[in-house]
Amino acid sequence: MTKPFKVKISDKVLQNIYSKVKKYEWHEMPDDGGWDYGTNLEYMKEFSKYWIEKYDWKKTEDKINKFQNFKSNINGIDIHFIHEKGSGSNPQPLLLNHGWPGSIIEFLDIIDQLAHPENYGGDKEDGFNVVVPSLPGYGFSDRPARPIGPRKMASIFNSLMTEKLHYKKYISQGGDFGGTISTWLAYDFPNNLLGIHINILIIRHPDGPQTKEEIDWQERFKKDQRIEDGYRTQQATKPQTLSYAMMDSPIGVAAWIIEKMRGWSDLKNGDIESVYSKDILLSNIMLYLVTKTFNTASWIYYGRREEGGRMLPKDHLPLNVPTAIAEFPKEYLEWAPRSYVERIYNIKQWTKMSSGGHFAALEKPDLLIEDIIKFGKKLKNTNG
Repeated sequence: MTKPFKVKISDKVLQNIYSKVKKYEWHEMPDDGGWDYGTNLEYMKEFSKYWIEKYDWKKTEDKINKFQNFKSNINGIDIHFIHEKGSGSNPQPLLLNHGWPGSIIEFLDIIDQLAHPENYGGDKEDGFNVVVPSLPGYGFSDRPARPIGPRKMASIFNSLMTEKLHYKKYISQGGDFGGTISTWLAYDFPNNLLGIHINILIIRHPDGPQTKEEIDWQERFKKDQRIEDGYRTQQATKPQTLSYAMMDSPIGVAAWIIEKMRGWSDLKNGDIESVYSKDILLSNIMLYLVTKTFNTASWIYYGRREEGGRMLPKDHLPLNVPTAIAEFPKEYLEWAPRSYVERIYNIKQWTKMSSGGHFAALEKPDLLIEDIIKFGKKLKNTNG
């Protein structure tokens, strides 16, 4: 059964969070490294002051609730999703998938433009029926009984789109784990996919790199990612241990997430607020806090490891589903050479963006929207 849902967080929950932020004991620690060895202390103090004095969660609630929200039980898990039906005579269904440490907050400012482009100078016939779910264990979705990975999440979302919403075919878009979910949808449910649009390459081909260019890319990737392996290994192996501290500390959650938002984005002079306002950062952080889901959100790394990691099975490669690649220059996971990517995907569109990083929907919404609409038109022309 699918039921309407409305976000309404109690004042008691909010006051508990604000109280912990206010009472946080700023311990003495050297901070002459700036951001070099973690989240900057002075910035966190400034950020927390704003959090207590100026941030208003209720505005975020209103922003979410202006769309139609629902919950639907799939495999025993209540999945939360936004469903905004598009303009035009035959809108294509579009599934938008977030990842970690993101949330539905990433998409709140692009849903309306994708569903109703005529309100933004576009053609209403380019509108989509936009579906934005919270991943299992994230936000307003229930948690699974134990950790699951992106492949299982893809199966749940395919059931959402085909069985609950009765779409025979749809487009799936995603960055971060959303790109992995989209890839597994194309692998496991190709007959239900019109196409996939991804702005990240997390998945790997089982045969590995073949050319010198590909081998050089893989070596660069390994070297570049050493600095990121700490959080990834912790969340993939012992997420429960980390969660005891995080579930008790809003400041801890904020510092953990802000460091990634800063490190993975296309900033000016290293200034995180050259891209993100404090309100946007806080809305995403607060979604983890008000739902108490930091622990179960980190499970996706554990689940992916159990599913086999980044590697796709060799069968059915390259995928048949038409694929659009949006390559943002500051994506922290460097894209492989096209020769490698073509052994995985059926590439019909590859756009090299002028700017932007990992969180495309927040950093460069106009570029992402334009690219998704362009891909939707191609699919209509191909299938129609």
